[in-house]
Amino acid sequence: MPSLSKIALTAAAFAAPALGAGAAGVSTRYWDCCKPSCAWTGKADVSAPVNTCDANNNPLSSPDTKSGCDGGSAYTCGNFSPWQVSDNLSYGFAATALSGGTESSWCCACYQITFTSTSVSGKTMIVQSTNTGGDLGNNHFDLLMPGGGVGIFDGCTPQFGGLAGAQYGGISSVSQCDSFPTFLQDGCKWRFNWFENADNPALTFERVQCPSALTDISGCKRNDDASYPLPSVAGTDSSPSSKSSAAASSSSTAAAASSSAAASSAASSAAASSAASSSAAAAPSSEAGQQTQSQQQPSSTQGSGNTSAESAPTSAAGVSSSSSAALPTTSKDASKCKNKRSNKAKRHLHQHLHH
Repeated sequence: MPSLSKIALTAAAFAAPALGAGAAGVSTRYWDCCKPSCAWTGKADVSAPVNTCDANNNPLSSPDTKSGCDGGSAYTCGNFSPWQVSDNLSYGFAATALSGGTESSWCCACYQITFTSTSVSGKTMIVQSTNTGGDLGNNHFDLLMPGGGVGIFDGCTPQFGGLAGAQYGGISSVSQCDSFPTFLQDGCKWRFNWFENADNPALTFERVQCPSALTDISGCKRNDDASYPLPSVAGTDSSPSSKSSAAASSSSTAAAASSSAAASSAASSAAASSAASSSAAAAPSSEAGQQTQSQQQPSSTQGSGNTSAESAPTSAAGVSSSSSAALPTTSKDASKCKNKRSNKAKRHLHQHLHH
């Protein structure tokens, strides 16, 4: 028999309106390193709470570990950073506050958001809600990105000594990303590459089924996920770590082919050399006048490619313990990015709930 708390969560989810059917919304950015609100048990009708990591970015097994923002040892995992899927699509995570809903209706839900202003207008993200913004406005997505500012809660200082940048709004230059821990640098640079350093772009959003690339990282999937439509944009279910592995495998295959070709070329050269040498050294036979030519074919072995050193190991909880390998490299030149940030426009508080 289901518990009363689970019945209440299920009822709340079905009672909530269908949030985000092309609704208009707003965005901000943050990375406070704190344990996400949806990482606690009992928040929603989900498969499991959101994954968390220790101060060294290693996955934790218990959802009851106290947040690093409250003197505990649980933090946001580095592979919760956003990443580019294509020129017009990225995946990521966000804190949310949606009109007519509650935390129980949006924890671990996924949303397809399309930006409608700034230089990223027309670009799309699919984000999973992993946190709740207690001070956010209606239909507000606080996009999780390293270097976006810690806001009112700072878990980054106890985790690894803090991050560069202003408390609200974060860093102002891509070069500041190089001072971050390795497992956060790619996610930090994503802001200046794919996201073009956009300043709180407006958006429209709708609830969609979560790509496995997101749920594999978060470890959380809503039990009502299948009742929502698939994303309407062409994406991929490959996580950043599997992309890195595939790229490494492709490189290894290419290396093996190159090695094989080199061996074949060497064999041909050796054969030609041997033939010439034998012809020059051959003596005529006594009566038949025939020449004997001996040719030995050298053996060759096919080289094998190196295994990928960047493939991130995964734990039973589904969180990579090597997030620096789990993040993709974007293709745009960071020097082309526009820095539009105004300190006066960044005074919103990221007052996320951690209990």
